[in-house]
Amino acid sequence: MTIRLLPFLLLLSSFAYGQGNVYVCVQPNGNREYRNTGDTRSCRKLDLESISMIPSPPSPKSSNSVAVDPAFPKVDNFTQKRRDQDRMQILLEEVRTEESKLAELKKEYQNGEPERLGNERNYVKYQERVGQLKDELQRTEKNIEALKREIGNLK
Repeated sequence: MTIRLLPFLLLLSSFAYGQGNVYVCVQPNGNREYRNTGDTRSCRKLDLESISMIPSPPSPKSSNSVAVDPAFPKVDNFTQKRRDQDRMQILLEEVRTEESKLAELKKEYQNGEPERLGNERNYVKYQERVGQLKDELQRTEKNIEALKREIGNLK
């Protein structure tokens, strides 16, 4: 009988220890110290609420499953297709804008030999403008490539 009672007593004693009293003691230098035993002269007992145990949520059944939030708004197929079409139109407009910008830049760049402007008597200024035009051409070409990749991902 005492062997069966031993686990119960151990469980009860650990619960009692976990729910023990907490005292705050003020040291002579003014520091606060928290203890589970109190000295009646420099410590006072704190009234703490009991600790609640809340179980963790169940783990997902497989790592491949995607958690679905029921509060997340759902969109019907028709609405999603319309949004995709709108996105496609916006991307196509951006491609047209970038292509017209590229055509203007190429016209101005003239294969690396644009016309000198009146304020470019200094050759260094001319070279800076040519370098900026070249950089702008490359950036515009990369923008067009990225937009076309994005359009390809939509199809």
